[in-house]
Amino acid sequence: MIYLDNAATSYPKPDKVYDEMDRCLREYCANPGRGGHEMSIISGKAVMEAREIISRLFGIDNPLQLCFTKNATEALNLGIKGVLKPGDHVITTCMEHNSVIRALKALEKDMGIEVTIIRGNEYGEIDPQDVAKGIKGNSKLIICTLSSNVNGIIMPVKEIGYLSREKELIFLIDASQGAGTLELDVKDMNADMLAFPGHKGLMGPQGTGALYVREGIEIKPLMQGGTGSNSESAFQPDFMPDMMESGTLNTPGIIGLKCGVEFINSMGLENIRIYKHMLVERLHSGIASIKGARLYNKRGIDENSGIVAMNFNGLESTRVSQILDREYDIATRAGLHCAPLAHQTLGTLKEGVVRFSVSCFNSIDDIDNAVNALREISGKYAID
Repeated sequence: MIYLDNAATSYPKPDKVYDEMDRCLREYCANPGRGGHEMSIISGKAVMEAREIISRLFGIDNPLQLCFTKNATEALNLGIKGVLKPGDHVITTCMEHNSVIRALKALEKDMGIEVTIIRGNEYGEIDPQDVAKGIKGNSKLIICTLSSNVNGIIMPVKEIGYLSREKELIFLIDASQGAGTLELDVKDMNADMLAFPGHKGLMGPQGTGALYVREGIEIKPLMQGGTGSNSESAFQPDFMPDMMESGTLNTPGIIGLKCGVEFINSMGLENIRIYKHMLVERLHSGIASIKGARLYNKRGIDENSGIVAMNFNGLESTRVSQILDREYDIATRAGLHCAPLAHQTLGTLKEGVVRFSVSCFNSIDDIDNAVNALREISGKYAID
């Protein structure tokens, strides 16, 4: 199979991810931080090492400010619901995933928070000045995706972060798309919180993710339970990461995520970014030459994290994706990608788009085969 659905979950993973997760499960997968025996200690040290390695990737000085989650959705919900109170105002963008929009809409309904959604241009690009114009007296939080999961557009998070710091607002970045490809430094971007999954660009397994919370940000946990610390107290610990990590951690998953990040470090972020851009350029150019094809993404290296979004005139996106899968053994994603506001912005709310998303494991042959398949589909269905 030619796998071009890496924006959903990256595949394949580096061999070290498979190998070390297997070794963890077989040799030292006891509860981290829950016992004094050797296996528990080894497990706890391995989790802490993962916390440190991941933190360095994102410029996080104190690894204890990073709490592990099961995915970016959980991390975003922890960040959003952990800092907002009734009457607070939130600013976000038209390119956000439902992990952000649905969480905000629930709070709007249940707690009376106010939500302002900043509109973008035809590609979803946001003008930071429009964000500035949306700030009100009760504004508390700005949320922005690093890169759209629909068309890969890269957002001006650094400029928005500077604005949020200047206005003393909390800034949360959703790095679900772009983490592992784009350079991210929480200090340079003035990110107060950073949410990301482990199973996409970071090359880890599903069921992993994390939330970084800057020291000094007041946040409350959404869940209480065993943390392995302060067990004599009936109340949740008030310090990171314990306050946010109730219950047994996904130790083998976290170890796999650590190995994914180590692979990225060995390859070099810039090398990965350049290689993915070359694939995007080739795919975009090839599709642009096909009769009846429409493209919805920019192609510049500073404008795209690794996605090509397209449609054929007169042919549903789900049908194209189905043909690619069944007749050409090419995996893509079609439809609305859990981001209806982004599709509204792109003008594709009715039909969705066919999304091709590349990784460093894709080859030029993969791209050329995908373009040839689309050209054959165009000819077979006589698309105008």
